Amino acid sequence: MRHFAIRPTRNDFMGDFNNFFNGFFDTPADHFGPEKGFSPAVDVRETEDDLYLTFELPGMNKDEIKIGVENGILTVAGERKSHRGEGNDNVVRSEIRQGSFRRSFTLPKRIDLKNISADYKNGLLEIRLGKVEESKPKEIEVKVS
Repeated sequence: MRHFAIRPTRNDFMGDFNNFFNGFFDTPADHFGPEKGFSPAVDVRETEDDLYLTFELPGMNKDEIKIGVENGILTVAGERKSHRGEGNDNVVRSEIRQGSFRRSFTLPKRIDLKNISADYKNGLLEIRLGKVEESKPKEIEVKVS
């Protein structure tokens, strides 16, 4: 089986670096809290016919997730809303991340853009990316003469 390389798209590292430090001393400590967003974990696996990306998105509804492909880049974005009820609760500790996320991946050229599907179940979003026919491995018969 020939393996495909699929990598997250590159972000502007220096821009992110500068944005982090520009506001570091001007923002309250809760600026870095769970309500500011998150980046879901992703597994990538390959079969002979397909590539699969599995995103860990517990606590989200299907309608809170958006998937798109443009110019060979697959983007998954969404927003996980707060699970806390409206009340006078005193939150002692909060580690469940919420807020917006956006993950983008540059797709290999041998992905059939007409053969992409997504399934969301038990907090896992699985995107199946079909390979184009000519990229699949071929076995050639050896004839004896």
